[in-house]
Amino acid sequence: MTVSRIVPADEIRAAFSAAMSAMYRDEVPAYGTLMSLVAKVNDETLSARPELKKRLEETDSLDRISEERHGAIRLGTPEELSMMRRAFAVMGMYPVGYYDLSTAGVPVHSTAFRPVEDASLKRNPFRVFTSLLRLDLIEDESLRREAAEVLASRRIFTDGAIALIEKAERDGGLDQADATRFVGEILETFRWHDRAIVDADMYRRLHAAHRLVADVVSFRGPHINHLTPRTLDIDKVQALMPEFGIAPKAVVEGPPSRNCPILLRQTSFKALEEPVSFIGENGEWRPGSHTARFGEIEQRGIALTPKGRTLYDTLLDRTRARIVPAPDGSNAPEYEATLAEVFKEFPDDWNEIRQEGLGYFRYSLTEKGRAAAGRKTDLETAIAEGLVQFDPIVYEDFLPVSAAGIFQSNLGDDAAQEFVASPNRLMFERALGASVLDEFAHYAEIERTSMESCLAVVEMPIAAE
Repeated sequence: MTVSRIVPADEIRAAFSAAMSAMYRDEVPAYGTLMSLVAKVNDETLSARPELKKRLEETDSLDRISEERHGAIRLGTPEELSMMRRAFAVMGMYPVGYYDLSTAGVPVHSTAFRPVEDASLKRNPFRVFTSLLRLDLIEDESLRREAAEVLASRRIFTDGAIALIEKAERDGGLDQADATRFVGEILETFRWHDRAIVDADMYRRLHAAHRLVADVVSFRGPHINHLTPRTLDIDKVQALMPEFGIAPKAVVEGPPSRNCPILLRQTSFKALEEPVSFIGENGEWRPGSHTARFGEIEQRGIALTPKGRTLYDTLLDRTRARIVPAPDGSNAPEYEATLAEVFKEFPDDWNEIRQEGLGYFRYSLTEKGRAAAGRKTDLETAIAEGLVQFDPIVYEDFLPVSAAGIFQSNLGDDAAQEFVASPNRLMFERALGASVLDEFAHYAEIERTSMESCLAVVEMPIAAE
């Protein structure tokens, strides 16, 4: 009797990521143009900066450049979120971090499903920023009730997808045939639907409450609303987009351009206005339009410690107290200049960032250090003498203010609204059916584990976070 091989979750995730990318290129041709532009800029950057190429090669990160992507979806009910968690688990993706976007005028809270182990990230780093609609933040009680009824009536997963999720949970995974079917079935959840499940009048009322509410409630499925390649020079991509027939958003979200990149910088091309049909009075379909899908680009830097993140948040708040980027981009140069000026307070040298405890680093012995095994010294001396080297740990997660900025820009420049800030991680985790991983603890553990590899020459206790 032949025993079927269980396909590793990393392989299923890689297959899903490739299938998603192919589907999105077919649905949104401008995304393919964006991918070509990013590949061009990355090649030019690596050619111009051999030291960057060498560092990426040494940290096994070079091959990840072309694969580094994330997507985003918006779900409507706790049941949808819980099943999505189970689906992503089949692909080795787990919820990391809690993000409250109500503070930035978007009625959702979110997590990021992603691989967490280093080997899994190197195999395929695909992640999905997943948001749950907060109907409780919508003031119109009647509209809340109607929206809840619409969401309760839809099924965003196929019967085949649910059966395969349950089989994977029962059997500890899927064989090759089932894994292939699983990718096809799950892809249906992310597919675009051009027929709404509400009439035009309800769509208008949902749209008036918030454009994102209309996007979540009005369709049979959540549809992937963007995919994101990783670039090594986001400012260059931003500047070149118009030459490639792509209209970029007004400003790059996140920190300013730096010698030592921190956290995450994001930009995108404007969402497309696409034809959709709405249910008419006599069952006929009436033409309309909807704006939801776009293309995004990201540039990732170092993961910051709580101390570093506090400094980042303080400087961003200080910048926005002086100037807020206008939706139409009219004050973009002034905003970018102010951001760069304020962020001069954040060190822009890797060793200074490390010594001040602002970022997380991966430590390793150099060839000289391996040869000196048994000779104990302190960490700083070991680094100064070339026995130990350190590399920034890439930030694999997201920033709520930046995510909200992307959402608002691509839902329409007038989409920003005021909501009472109401983070509710407990409510979110109850809907999720699991706890989210604390990203700070996760990065600290990666750093601590890397330090253990240096104990042959470093005489120091491994400090607990």
